[in-house]
Amino acid sequence: MAPITAGLPAWRDQLRGLADSGYSTILMPDVPQWQPAPGPALAVAATITGLRVGTWVYASPVRPTWITAWEAHSLSVLTEGRFEMGIGTGRPGIAGQLRELGLPISPANRTSQVRDVVTALRDLDGPDRHTPVVMAVGGPKAQGLAAELADTVTFVMPQIETRAATIQRVERFDNRRGAELALHVPVVGDSVTAFMAGPDTDPAAVRAADSLAFLPSDPSAAAEEIQRRWEEIGFSYFVVGAEAAGVLAPVVAELAGR
Repeated sequence: MAPITAGLPAWRDQLRGLADSGYSTILMPDVPQWQPAPGPALAVAATITGLRVGTWVYASPVRPTWITAWEAHSLSVLTEGRFEMGIGTGRPGIAGQLRELGLPISPANRTSQVRDVVTALRDLDGPDRHTPVVMAVGGPKAQGLAAELADTVTFVMPQIETRAATIQRVERFDNRRGAELALHVPVVGDSVTAFMAGPDTDPAAVRAADSLAFLPSDPSAAAEEIQRRWEEIGFSYFVVGAEAAGVLAPVVAELAGR
């Protein structure tokens, strides 16, 4: 996850460093106060690096359905298939942004909004293109939709949720279609990636809970833990902040391609 936080030259250098370190995908959040819109930023990132790019994730309540699908399809075309559309029903606290924009706050139809975006994207893609869809899901309705439509699924869960509780969450998910399972990891060692976690996140509490939101900063221990999560639970897609990329670069070198 690599938002633009320190100016364009520094961001471009950061992207090149990520590519040189072996990371596979550049992801951008969908938060207007933080950076330029994710679509144009990802088009630039794809040109600079040649890596895969994706949204982590589009907030469906603030985006018109067809325009979102059109942008996603266009990014898929312009990157020659290196774009993946991450989408969800909105981050915690999105109600304030919806009020500012004069948009409906009720979450009643948010799952159907996501379905409509994916349906429109598939229509635009046609028979010869398949833009991968990543869904961030919490409750049963969102999980049911992801089981039906998503290529990759990430679970929205408390950052101090225990390993055992997360395993139960994964086991309850109907993954008969074999969607890839992705894991959002905002805490590496004693560092918290600000744009991936709340401001009150306590690394010690996350670590003490044996939460999967944590990875150790020691590369050998991190590689062992990632391997364990893959083999025991099924997670094969790990999302970390660019701030931790240097620390985890040896892990990428060891595990990439397995």
